[in-house]
Amino acid sequence: MAEVTDHKALPPEVLDQIMAKTDGVPLFVEELTKMVLASGLLEAQGNRYALRRPLPPLAIPATLQDALMARLDSLESAKAVAQYAAVMGRQVSYEVLEAVSPLDEATRQLVEAELLYQRGLPPQATYTFKHALIQDSAYQLLLRSTKQGYHQRIADVLETRFPEMVATQPELLAHHYTEGGRPEAAARYWQQAGEKALQRSAIVEAIAYLRQGLEVLKTLPDAPERLQSELALQTALGPALMAAKGHGDSDVKRVYTRARELCEQLGDTPQLFPVLRMLMLCHVNQEEVPTAYQLGEQLLRLAQARPEPAYLLLAHFSLGQVLFLRGEPAAAHTHHTQALTIYTPQDHRDLAVHYGLEALFRMPIC
Repeated sequence: MAEVTDHKALPPEVLDQIMAKTDGVPLFVEELTKMVLASGLLEAQGNRYALRRPLPPLAIPATLQDALMARLDSLESAKAVAQYAAVMGRQVSYEVLEAVSPLDEATRQLVEAELLYQRGLPPQATYTFKHALIQDSAYQLLLRSTKQGYHQRIADVLETRFPEMVATQPELLAHHYTEGGRPEAAARYWQQAGEKALQRSAIVEAIAYLRQGLEVLKTLPDAPERLQSELALQTALGPALMAAKGHGDSDVKRVYTRARELCEQLGDTPQLFPVLRMLMLCHVNQEEVPTAYQLGEQLLRLAQARPEPAYLLLAHFSLGQVLFLRGEPAAAHTHHTQALTIYTPQDHRDLAVHYGLEALFRMPIC
C-alpha cells in the first residue's frame, strides 16, 4: 500500500475503515485505497494525508464490485441465498437461513466458490462471508424494494419461528423491521432492546437503541398509538440518560418535558405522575426552584385525586424537598410529616428504597 499512497501515511480513521472493509486482503486494500485517494477526501500534508471533511462510509470500488458480483451471478440460484445472508449480516446460522430461503445446494455452492466459510454441519452449521466486501456487494446491489422485502421476511420469520432470538436479541428484530419499513414493530423492539441493555448496565447501547426507536416513529402520523409508543420510549430513555449524565443534564430535562407533553396529549395516563416527579427533580438540579415548586404542587393535586397512598406519600415528600430549598422549613416539615404518617414499612419499603426516602423515615424531622 505504501506505493499506492506514495509512502504517505493515511489518517487512522481512514486506515481503520479500509482494514474493516477489506479484512486486510491485499488486492481489496489496494483497490479501496486508490478509490479513497481519487475521491478528494484527502489532502497531502508533508509525509501524511489529512481529511478535508468528515469521513463517510466508504463505498466499494466499481471494478472490485463488478468482479465480486460476477462470481455471485455465476452461481445462479445460490445468488439469492447469498443476498438473503448478506441482509442478515456477516454471519448467519443454517437454521435461520433455511427458514428464510430454501437452500437446496446453495450453501454448498457458496462454500465451494469460497464466498462463505462453513463451521459445523447442518443443521447446526454457521456461515460467514469470507470477506466483508462480498457481503457489502451482495447487499448493495439489491434493489431498494427487494432489500426492504428481504428485511421484512427475515423479521417475520425470526418473530414467529425463533422466539429465543427475539428474547435475547430484540435489536436484531428492530433493525430488520426498521429497514423493512415497519416502524411500529421497529419502535417496539428498539424499546425492548434499550430496556434490556439498561438492565445489564450497557447505558450507551440503551441510549442508542431508544433514540433509534424515537427516530423511526417520526415517519408515523400523530395518532394515539404513535404518541403512546413515543411516551414509552421517552420514559425508558430518561433513566438511561440520567445514569449517563445525571439528573441536571439538559437532555434529561428535554426528555421529561416531551414526556409531559405526550401525557397531556393522551389525557389520563398513569405515566403522568412519575414523569412530573422526574421533571421536578430535573428543575431542582438545575436550581430552577420556582418551576420545581409548581410541579410539586401539581404532583400533590394529582395524588389527591387518586386513591393511591403511595402517590400521596411521594407528592408530600417531593413538595417538602422543594419547600426546603425555597427557604420554608416549616412548610417543608408539614409535608414531610404528612409523608411519614402515610408510610408503612410493609407497604412502602420498596418505594422508599427506590426513591431514596429511607433517610427521611429513619430520623426525626426537626
